[in-house]
Amino acid sequence: MQNDHLTHIPFSALGLSESLQESLEDAGFVHCTPIQAATLPLALKGQDIAGQAQTGTGKTAAYVLAALHHLMENPIAEDAGGPWALIVAPTRELAVQIHRDAELLGRYTGLKFAVVYGGAGYDSQRRQLEAGVDVLIGTPGRLIDYYKQGVYPLNQIEVVVLDEADRMFDLGFITDIRYLLRKMPPPGQRINMLFSATLSNRVMELAYEHMNNPQVIRIEPDQVTADKVRQALYHVSAHDKIALLLGVLRQQEPKRTMIFVNTKRAGERVTGYLLGNGYEAGILSGDIPQHKRLRLLEAFQRGELPILVATDVAARGLHIVDVTHVINFDLPQDREDYVHRIGRTARIGASGDAISFACEQYVYSLPEIEDFIGQKIPVLPVSEDLLLEYKPPKRLERHRPPSAGGDRPRGRTPSRRPAGRA
Repeated sequence: MQNDHLTHIPFSALGLSESLQESLEDAGFVHCTPIQAATLPLALKGQDIAGQAQTGTGKTAAYVLAALHHLMENPIAEDAGGPWALIVAPTRELAVQIHRDAELLGRYTGLKFAVVYGGAGYDSQRRQLEAGVDVLIGTPGRLIDYYKQGVYPLNQIEVVVLDEADRMFDLGFITDIRYLLRKMPPPGQRINMLFSATLSNRVMELAYEHMNNPQVIRIEPDQVTADKVRQALYHVSAHDKIALLLGVLRQQEPKRTMIFVNTKRAGERVTGYLLGNGYEAGILSGDIPQHKRLRLLEAFQRGELPILVATDVAARGLHIVDVTHVINFDLPQDREDYVHRIGRTARIGASGDAISFACEQYVYSLPEIEDFIGQKIPVLPVSEDLLLEYKPPKRLERHRPPSAGGDRPRGRTPSRRPAGRA
């Protein structure tokens, strides 16, 4: 991992709680990234933040550290009940990732963390909330479900974080977000942080409506894509895309690859052909059962699964180390999705390759993408040796959507412990 993505500002100079500094040292984190250096000094003083930075630059650690520091430095009554901090994410995968990072950074705080999301674990997640929680992380639908049942309150929230706020709009969650915010103490009585890869006008409207004079922080706004991503484009017919994909994989010999498609059906087709032609691959899409999605992500993160085929459900927020290649089997129809997809590689100082296929069905989005990123994507020729002959696809197991169930009341949260080891 390269270090030229870091600033000269060490975490030790920020005045973080002792327990947080200890966890940072254990994890080997010494210097801040630019978004951390710009936002943490303000957030640690209680300033509301609307932060924008490229994907993969440490936004999660910035808001988690700020939230945990506030909780550790502001004691509460012994019999008071939380949650005290709420972090809202647009997707299940991102919520799980945030929870993992929060547990790592908060390992010595004595705080209790919980993550809730749709698609799985309805009763077990509810029981975890009933047992008490200090920091709650979740997706909007499941958070509202449990709140309306009285499983947890929102009247004690001291810190609220919205991650990937622009994605909340894209997925239609903004009404749910406003509902949750209105059930909390007023903006002036809590710390509010909003982080995203893009801060659109609609996101800023939300910020000014539900935050207390937020400080807007934009890191490298003129450079939309990470500078260490080597981009390339092939113009290819839809009929030849499978042959080209197999040729590119043979030529590049990638270590860890994410292949993005626009539809679940395309994902199943691509995965079937990969499996049928000797490649280990898994598919990540909206109807895959949650327990299997998490197993696939964990296997991919550990390097046990070399190729992950995904729809845009996986395009944002996931920090997966050492993704060497991103392949847009389908060119995305949304220009911002292109940036988020290729941002899965070249994360936090590393380099990577982003290869896109422009077929007759999706090439129409190319001009808008290139206009958005401010550059022409280099075009490579499709030589005959790149178009491989291939075997038939392997049939994939079909999945039915999981069902939900369960209900009601809430338990008490243990009091917040002082800084230091639990």
